[in-house]
Amino acid sequence: MTCETVLAAPDEMRTHLVDQLNSMLRRPGMYGDVEASMWIVVNHLLFLERRPEVWEEQKRAWSRQGGWSPTGVKGAFGSLLPGDHGHSVASVYAEFARRQGWLKPDRVLDAEAYAALRDAVRQWGRSDRVWADVTTAFGPPSVLFGGTNPFYGKTLGYVTEDPAQPMVSFHLWNGTDPGTEADWPPARTQPLLLAVRCGDGTFADSFTFTPQGRRRRPKGAEHPE
Repeated sequence: MTCETVLAAPDEMRTHLVDQLNSMLRRPGMYGDVEASMWIVVNHLLFLERRPEVWEEQKRAWSRQGGWSPTGVKGAFGSLLPGDHGHSVASVYAEFARRQGWLKPDRVLDAEAYAALRDAVRQWGRSDRVWADVTTAFGPPSVLFGGTNPFYGKTLGYVTEDPAQPMVSFHLWNGTDPGTEADWPPARTQPLLLAVRCGDGTFADSFTFTPQGRRRRPKGAEHPE
C-alpha cells in the first residue's frame, strides 16, 4: 500500500526554515557545529527563493574583508577571541540574515537610539565591562546569541530599522584562562566583555577590544590599539 504524501507549500517551507534559522542563531550550542548547520539552512532558503548565487557572493565578500577562512567564519575569529566561537559566528550569520529579510529581532532600535549607540560604543568599549554593564547602558539586545546562563559566553547584537546599517555586537566570554585548571562553575558570576564589533571595513578593524579582551587574545595574534 502506497502512502500518499502531501508536501508543504513553498511559503510554508520558507517560514519553517526561517524559524529554524532564528532558533539556530539564538541557541548555537544546541546544533553542534552551528556554522555547518547554517550552511544547510541558508542554501535551502536561497534555493527556495531562487537566489542561489547570493551565498557565493557573500562568501567572497567575507573573504575580501578577512572574515572568511578555509574553516568558514569561525576561522576568522581564531586570532581575535578565545574559546568557543559559536555565538560569535552566529552574530555574523545574523547580519547576513538581516540583509536577506530572515532575521527576527526581539528589539529594533530607532534611528536616534542606534545613532547614539554607534557614537558611544567605540570609546565605551575600551574599558572593562561585564554583561550587565552592556544592557544597563544600551538596553536589552535585538538578538541574544547564546543562552541566558551567565556562566557561558554569549554575544549581544543590536540592530536598527535600516537593514543596511551594521549590527553592533558585544562579544562576552566566561571561561578558563590558558594555563589554569578548568573550574566549574566559573569564578566569575558575569561574563566579561572582550570586544565590540561593528563596521563594514575589514573584519579585524571592526573590533574594539577591552583591556580584558586584549589580554585574552590568542597567542601569536597581532594586537592593535
